[in-house]
Amino acid sequence: MDITKTIAQLKQEPGFAENVGMLLAHNGVVRGWSRGDGKPVSAVTVKVDHDKIEALRQEYEQKPGIFRVLIEACEGTLKPGDDLLFIIVAGALREDVKPVLAEVLDRVKDEAVTKSEAKLA
Repeated sequence: MDITKTIAQLKQEPGFAENVGMLLAHNGVVRGWSRGDGKPVSAVTVKVDHDKIEALRQEYEQKPGIFRVLIEACEGTLKPGDDLLFIIVAGALREDVKPVLAEVLDRVKDEAVTKSEAKLA
């Protein structure tokens, strides 16, 4: 996802100016070390449940004050520094947008994305 291009397109949607006062974007990248033990990681293999991501996107887009939720998860073998997960939440107020970004991020990572790390010897 090109975040700049995606936000520009989002701003062209009917109702955007009337309903959006905040956009938050998450751009997760592959770390070069393991969260579990801190050891170096050479790559991660990522599997994505696209149907679950779409269900979560639709669910959170129905929250009060939320105009749009966009999610793109990368799949396959990724190296440290590669993009892994993009989320954009657009809504009326920060009180609406901040918790939705946090919740949808946690749920996507917990329910729709699985990763296995290849560690350096």
